[in-house]
Amino acid sequence: MGRKLHPTVQEFKAFVKKHPLLVQEVRKGTLKWQEVYEDWYILGEEDEKWIKFKDKDSKKEDSGKGDFIGKIFSSIKNADMDNLQQTITNVGEAISTIQAVIHQFRGDDNQQQVNTTQKHQHPFAFRKD
Repeated sequence: MGRKLHPTVQEFKAFVKKHPLLVQEVRKGTLKWQEVYEDWYILGEEDEKWIKFKDKDSKKEDSGKGDFIGKIFSSIKNADMDNLQQTITNVGEAISTIQAVIHQFRGDDNQQQVNTTQKHQHPFAFRKD
């Protein structure tokens, strides 16, 4: 059981792990291990033949990174800045209200001061051109 495999056989096993759909094809009877090994040995790992046998998840990872950044940029490009500013203002007002309630329950005398200073500050104020 502890015998060492030939280096090319070890490389082939690593190749098969990267291309799990090959195992499914062999189990279906579509391909035979001997044929796959011979093609791998002659054509090499980088041949276009092996692309269709790559794991679907690894294909998604490669294309998913570019898609994610593209989606972010398209979302920013299509965003309505007036709507965004209104949403940020509403969130700010909600935070101020929550802070006022917390100060009321704590019995702080600084509640009135906090409310007046926060109403006049807009940390995310967008200006129109």
